[in-house]
Amino acid sequence: MLELTTGRRRWLLFVNIVAVSLVVATMSALYTSLPDIAVATGATQAQLTWIVDSYTLALAALVLTAGALGDRFGRRATLIVGLALFTVSSALPIWLDSPLWVIVLRAVAGVGAAFVMPSTLSLLTASFPSERRGSAVGMWAGFAGIGGIVGLLSSGVMLEVWSWKAIFVVYSGIGLLVLLAALTIGESVASRHGRPDVLGSVFSALAVGGVVFGLIEGAHTSFSDPLVVVTLIVAAVSLLAFVLVELRATDPLLDVRYFRRRGFATGSISVGMQFLTIFGFFLLIVQYLQLVKGYDPIAASLALAPMALPVLLFSLVSPRITAVVGLRVVSVVGVGAIAAGMILLSRLGVDSTYWDIMWPMLAAGVGLGLSTAPATSAIVSDISVDEQGVAAAVNDAMREVGAAIGIALSGSILAGRYATGIVDVLPGVPESGRQAVESSFAGAVEFVAVAGPALQGIVDAAADVFVTGISDALFALGLVAAGAAVVLLFVAPGRGYVPHGESETGDAAAAAAAAATTGDAGVAGGSEPASMASASAPARNRGTRPRP
Repeated sequence: MLELTTGRRRWLLFVNIVAVSLVVATMSALYTSLPDIAVATGATQAQLTWIVDSYTLALAALVLTAGALGDRFGRRATLIVGLALFTVSSALPIWLDSPLWVIVLRAVAGVGAAFVMPSTLSLLTASFPSERRGSAVGMWAGFAGIGGIVGLLSSGVMLEVWSWKAIFVVYSGIGLLVLLAALTIGESVASRHGRPDVLGSVFSALAVGGVVFGLIEGAHTSFSDPLVVVTLIVAAVSLLAFVLVELRATDPLLDVRYFRRRGFATGSISVGMQFLTIFGFFLLIVQYLQLVKGYDPIAASLALAPMALPVLLFSLVSPRITAVVGLRVVSVVGVGAIAAGMILLSRLGVDSTYWDIMWPMLAAGVGLGLSTAPATSAIVSDISVDEQGVAAAVNDAMREVGAAIGIALSGSILAGRYATGIVDVLPGVPESGRQAVESSFAGAVEFVAVAGPALQGIVDAAADVFVTGISDALFALGLVAAGAAVVLLFVAPGRGYVPHGESETGDAAAAAAAAATTGDAGVAGGSEPASMASASAPARNRGTRPRP
């Protein structure tokens, strides 16, 4: 553990929560600007999809490898590399603004984010003592949790005063400032340095990246599309290969046996379900507010802003609540509250008011804030300090895969319901507008805006179909979250559970103390101080893994 003064720890915490907020906010920052990008660049609908999703794909595919590299070569070093990639690739679209260039540069920014996210968390867990680690993780998780809302809100404001390029100007500027700040913090490197697990890295990237690509592409085209089918099969085979390789590797990228640990498994399930539900909700509610209720981008962003307050507040206090009631209670209640919020939101109709959105949204925000910090803490606490980069990467990978599944699930339900329901509306649509109305509700709105108010009935009928699809998708998200809450009821450990990471640290300290008092030759003889004995133990046992 890094020995830092209180002031240096606070500065480290500040730099890392700004960094993680930045890369999470970027995931949603372009949602509200896609119409402007389409007009300015001539991007097709498929290109618009990948302008947003190429970032998520690269981040999800590489985050596990990036976390392992941070453990091996330095967590601050990988943070700096990631911020440099993120900053440069976020600045270049200001000039390289063709759709293809923007997609490529967003993917490069996602690679940078893959290095940033696990580094921020592992630097905190390796630098804060156990009695303060929960609060630090709570703040990190809280800001990571509201990052999506911050991205929507900030982009809405920027679009009011400038063009879509303002988003890249501001985010690259913040990235540069955080990069300079990162140069002032201390380094943290694991004491164990085994051989790089190249096969594990390749199979993890293919498995996670394949799942994310297949789900995103399938939601926008068809899950029967040959490319989607082949990608998902490759992902499944790669996942199996990854498990087999990691079980046999001397120094694996991720020891998959860790998923047998109840805290690690609980945190992974909880984090995945949180982001699945919340990012699916973001996708649906932004469209509802803008297309059905007529909100402009900044109004839609401001409508979601109140959700950030309970998320941040409960993220700060949830570690203390967990210490009293246990991980099982906060996990089940938190994910259950998210489920309740989604199910209540599924009652939305065309004539619903903002208050019909706000109260269920706040309930989901309370659930997210209550469960996000304990889930993250459960993952990193169940892993030794030498593998905090990998632990943080698992946390981040579960977030990204969960978000991709949530977007794919909600998007495909909405698209399927609209395609089925709009069939009854099409006979009354003029031939000139039939393709636009059939393709999307946004197309129906645009067609009627040009054709005139005499065809307003077409928009009203399409709106009913569209809102029914949103309602069905929100209900499905609620059911998935409710199912996860039931699983957590049986999987999550109760009060008194001692994470493996903490027990291993305690065992090492106890061994060092025993050696000092019994006159162990390596310590009492003066060749190695007791404090060094515990610190170097993992290095001497390189290549071995603790039994889960």
